[in-house]
Amino acid sequence: MTIATATPSRDISMAGGLLVAGIVLATLTEAIASTVLSLGRGDIIGDTYATPDEFAWLDVGYTTFKLIGFMAASWLMSRFDPRNLVVGSTLAMGMACGIAAMTARLDLLVALRMIQGFSGGTLLVGGQAIIFLTFPHSRQPLLQAFFAMGSVVAPATIAPALQGLLLDSQSWTWIFFSIIPLALAAAGLLLLADGPVATRAQRRPFDWIGFSLISAALFCFTYVFSQGSRWDWFEEPRILWLAVIGTATLLAFLGQQVLAKGQGLFDFTLFETEDFCFAFIVSFVAGAALFGSAFLIPSFAVSVLAFTPTDAGQLLLPSGALFIGALLIAAFLMQLRRVPPVATVPFGILMIMAAMWMLSGSTSESGAGDMMAAILLRGAGLGFLFLSITLIAFSNLNSRNLASGIGLFNTGRQLGGLIGVSALQTLIEHNVSHNLAVLGANVTAGAPAVADRLTTTAALLTAKGMDAAAASRGAASLLGRAVAGQSTVIAFDTAFNAIGLLFVIAAPVLVGIKIGLARYAKARAEKGRAGVAAKPSGHHTLPIKRVPAS
Repeated sequence: MTIATATPSRDISMAGGLLVAGIVLATLTEAIASTVLSLGRGDIIGDTYATPDEFAWLDVGYTTFKLIGFMAASWLMSRFDPRNLVVGSTLAMGMACGIAAMTARLDLLVALRMIQGFSGGTLLVGGQAIIFLTFPHSRQPLLQAFFAMGSVVAPATIAPALQGLLLDSQSWTWIFFSIIPLALAAAGLLLLADGPVATRAQRRPFDWIGFSLISAALFCFTYVFSQGSRWDWFEEPRILWLAVIGTATLLAFLGQQVLAKGQGLFDFTLFETEDFCFAFIVSFVAGAALFGSAFLIPSFAVSVLAFTPTDAGQLLLPSGALFIGALLIAAFLMQLRRVPPVATVPFGILMIMAAMWMLSGSTSESGAGDMMAAILLRGAGLGFLFLSITLIAFSNLNSRNLASGIGLFNTGRQLGGLIGVSALQTLIEHNVSHNLAVLGANVTAGAPAVADRLTTTAALLTAKGMDAAAASRGAASLLGRAVAGQSTVIAFDTAFNAIGLLFVIAAPVLVGIKIGLARYAKARAEKGRAGVAAKPSGHHTLPIKRVPAS
């Protein structure tokens, strides 16, 4: 088995700068590929003649194989040179995107999305692990901030803006074409740079049983969370059975890994690290906040405010500057001022909560300017939160279980995002129906305000040239649309509040978990010291015979 080891004495030289630049460019390819369906959904459905159910496999296939890539990256890094693995994954991403841009066959696109997902998951884990293994611990805050710019900032802010521009000016195929030069540039920079030094160790066979079990579980959960809202969750037998199968295979995987005694797919000794356990739990909440808010804001802009794809994509772009600024400020505080990473977590949580509360006051008359302050505050909050969680999670892991830890952390963040988006979709759908019923019950023809509204609207339509009967029907139709629109606005405002309430509920729970983990680690350490003190030395002290000096 090949294990990449750190070179602590290395600083950020020219070769080191090329390495980091190549990894960040590689993560940009994944950022663009992972978000291509968010704005290009309608265009791709039209060109492929796919039904919504058929189109869903493009998303399910990508996400499932991305999660599988997270799981397999650790073993792949033990068998192949880490830098070559990232280069190969990046080139595979570029090739799959290039072919996807030249075909409208749905079955081929699904297969290519699977390749893109697996390549993206592998290069994200491999790239971040290389940065940890190559550079000294003292440089990690700034370097991980750079990595987050490509892996977190780009898919949340930059990629939607680029895609909206390409959709309005060209077509969805140009989104895939744009990935090719990035992939080639990233591969070139990585080949010019130095990777971490690899040492040889005993080979360990691949755990096919564990890999099959966790792959099946990830597929089931991805389908359930991405399609559950569409099928009214467990009212559909397919969703129910997939949820049961996914839970059963996950439990079987965990049991199989325990019986494997260190020879399984993952090195679960990393859960003995208190900081990683805490960060792994937080990753679900952080993923729900990141992906949930990134889903809500453009959806509100398109469905309620009638923004174009370009305008909706550019809505989040300014927050990228605050996101990057917060990452750099946090890196400065941690790297030069020696501020502990956990210190910036409360600031990030409070900023995100405040941003969601501000957005919950949006109306159908809101514009980009009205929402911008909240969007900028959200970007700053995410910057303070994600760098801290990253450093808390991985700083104390060793080279043997680092890649496994990164893969599990990313899996938690991705699953948290799936859960968050699916919960918000369900909340919006149910609230729209409920709000329509409540508002509709109060909009009756006999109410004076309703009669005045209908009369005024009908008069305006008549003045535009419509006859009286058509104007009356048109006024009633416009009133119905206004009621439906207001119901949707209230539903989105409730969803924005839900993200803020997520932290209200999660924060004390996470604090309690942190205290519990700290006490458990302290008790285990004291028990270990007591065991060492009670253990006999195993030999007797012999008297020393002094030799007189000559």
